[in-house]
Formats: sequence, structure tokens, C-alpha cells
Amino acid sequence: MGSLTLLSSADLHRRRHELAQRVAALTWDLGGLTYEMAIRDHYRLDVLARRAAELQEADAQLGEVQRLLASSEAGVHGQCSSCGAVHSRGAAYCWQCGAPLLSEARPEALSAAASGAAAASGAAAVNSAGAVNAAGATDAFGAGRG
Repeated sequence: MGSLTLLSSADLHRRRHELAQRVAALTWDLGGLTYEMAIRDHYRLDVLARRAAELQEADAQLGEVQRLLASSEAGVHGQCSSCGAVHSRGAAYCWQCGAPLLSEARPEALSAAASGAAAASGAAAVNSAGAVNAAGATDAFGAGRG
């Protein structure tokens, strides 16, 4: 599915048409297969599950192409770092493999610096509110604690 990377709108429309035909054919075939098994009263669940999985995969591909076409004006962007499948802007998880697409944008160095700055600003707030000695004898209003 990584072949959808940066395809033109015409190519995406052509791919959507191909996938729509494939989904229709797979749906028809699965229905016919189920009917044949029913009239013979002999169900092969492994065969049905395999065909249903094939249909589900084609339908997922069709859905992704439709999302890409719908978001082409707003921007399609991204490729899954795990499997290479393209995704629409704003997608949180890869439709193909389920890997998260949005990584946390706060590296450890930044979070450590931010927590250090917060602690320093908290100490400054205590000092500006009132003089506090080491024994804690004066509160924020300058009154003694006894």
C-alpha cells in the first residue's frame, strides 16, 4: 500500500475505481460462496474467514484512498515509519499496521528544563510573598508562627 505515496489526484481516482470494483467482486464472491455452502449444508469456516479477511483488506485500502482523495485539498501527508503506508493529515494511527503516528513532541531534555524552571519560579513566588527564614518563623503576611 506504500505505492500510494504522493500519487496524483488522477492516479488516486483510478486506484479508487479499481479498489471499488475489487471490493464489489469480493463481496459478490463471498456471498455466492456462502450460498453454495448453505445449500450443501457444509460450511468451511476457514475458507469463509480467509475470503472475508481478503475483502476486509481491500475495503480498508479503498477507505484509505477515499480519505486521501477527500483530504487532498487540505493536504495528505505522512508515511508510517513502521510499514510505509501513507496516511491522511491528522491520522493518529496507521490504518495498515496500527502503529501510532503522532509521537510525543517533548523530549526528556526539554521536560527536565521545564521542571527546573517551574521549581525556580515556585521558589521565587515564595520569596516575593514574604520573607521565610530557614526555621519557617514568618508566613507570607509577615506574621510570626510561634
